[in-house]
Amino acid sequence: MTMYDRVSELTAIRDEIAKGVPEATAAQHAKGKLTARERIELLLDPGSFQEAQQLRRHRATGFGLEAKKPYTDGVITGWGTVEGRTVFVYAHDFRIFGGALGEAHAMKIHKIMDMAIAAGAPLVSLNDGAGARIQEGVSALAGYGGIFLRNTKASGVIPQISVMLGPCAGGAAYSPALTDFVFMVRETSQMFITGPDVVKAVTGEEITQNGLGGADVHAETSGVCHFAYDDEETCLSEVRYLLSLLPSNNRETPPAVPPADAPGRRCLNLLDLVPVEGNRPYDMHQVVDEIVDDGEYLEVHERWARNIICVLARLDGQVVGIVANQPQVLAGVLDIEASEKAARFVQMCDAFNIPIVTLVDVPGFLPGVGQEHDGIIRHGAKLLYAYCNATVPRVSLVLRKAYGGAYIVMDSQSIGADLSLAWPANEIAVMGADGAANVVFRRQIAGAADPEATRAQLVKEYQAELMHPYYAAERGLVDDVIDPADTREVLIGALAMLRAKHAVLPARKHGNPPT
Repeated sequence: MTMYDRVSELTAIRDEIAKGVPEATAAQHAKGKLTARERIELLLDPGSFQEAQQLRRHRATGFGLEAKKPYTDGVITGWGTVEGRTVFVYAHDFRIFGGALGEAHAMKIHKIMDMAIAAGAPLVSLNDGAGARIQEGVSALAGYGGIFLRNTKASGVIPQISVMLGPCAGGAAYSPALTDFVFMVRETSQMFITGPDVVKAVTGEEITQNGLGGADVHAETSGVCHFAYDDEETCLSEVRYLLSLLPSNNRETPPAVPPADAPGRRCLNLLDLVPVEGNRPYDMHQVVDEIVDDGEYLEVHERWARNIICVLARLDGQVVGIVANQPQVLAGVLDIEASEKAARFVQMCDAFNIPIVTLVDVPGFLPGVGQEHDGIIRHGAKLLYAYCNATVPRVSLVLRKAYGGAYIVMDSQSIGADLSLAWPANEIAVMGADGAANVVFRRQIAGAADPEATRAQLVKEYQAELMHPYYAAERGLVDDVIDPADTREVLIGALAMLRAKHAVLPARKHGNPPT
């Protein structure tokens, strides 16, 4: 046999692997799902994928496994490019063993994760598997442990993105939970620790797979899912967009693009968008639209904890993370879920050298027995800790009100904001004037001949004395009060000035953040 014969044999094997079993492919398509290779083709630049360990087979015996040893062992691993930058990927192939994880399957994933960490490039997992391969017993479980260990080691080092394109049950669901972003597709992807059958057996509750752990549940209720889409094509396109906003690793900055939007563009619409009266709602999305390049941004956790907004956008071509209260939902208060959402986003931005702009319009923390008993102190401290620990450039802007502890937590100067700005309608205080007057002047109001008139007069006096727009600026707690129309230009200038910022944290193994 000549070398040409050997090459022909190899080519035939590769063709067979790429083709797969037609019946299994048809079954996958019948479920409205793409195959693993079709997904990789959509994710990566055309022709860029380089597969690793394509010829790997399992070595398990028993339960009929020794008679069925398909190439790849049910997972496709390798690397390619997204907009010319290297990205590593692994994709469960549901056509083989239902994408279930066995020892060889896991070792392939371990290798590609190690390569991603060593190369300093993002890792994308395309999840569509039936969990641990039961026939391989504890070896399969140990394989998951190796994945979790590498997820943790890679955390904050390279971007990790989990794309849920099928079922993900039991311990397997913890890997996506350890990554930076989770994408899901409606109707076809589910995540849960215990499935509907177990839930019914233990609690008596009856629920469908989508009702228990579908995309909408995790996007709106649990917060496990950051992005949810109707189809795989849109989902994978948005993964590519997210990757374009992230650096390859924690030693690099996000890729910049030549801006088409003038940095000095005045935002005159802001003067009409935001009412001066603090109790009137407005949509903070419209403010973000006006400020960022071309009004384009990617919102993270769009449907969960909607009283706070977290987006990735560009200012003058440079990527920036924006955290903003949303007065249109719960008046923009901070509660448990909003604190967790923003804290996670701030930590991600800090890990990957993305400057943070905070747009503040917050009346305080949400009061209530439920919030207190569920740990608002502990959960609110997560956001405080995240900001205090962040070393990237940080600029905060108070649009209207900023009251009490929520003012401090929303990246005030006192917790390390590099630059603190405000609009001329700002009210920065311990609490609103009405509440403050009730506390400070309680006896005076109660003893007055006309309590309501006295109260109204004292509220005005309190506002004039302690809540006028320049009170914080006069004390150096706000660096400048700016014209709202100049917001975009001022933010771009501030971030350009801070681009070379270098901050050093005290030497330590790691902090102990509230959990």
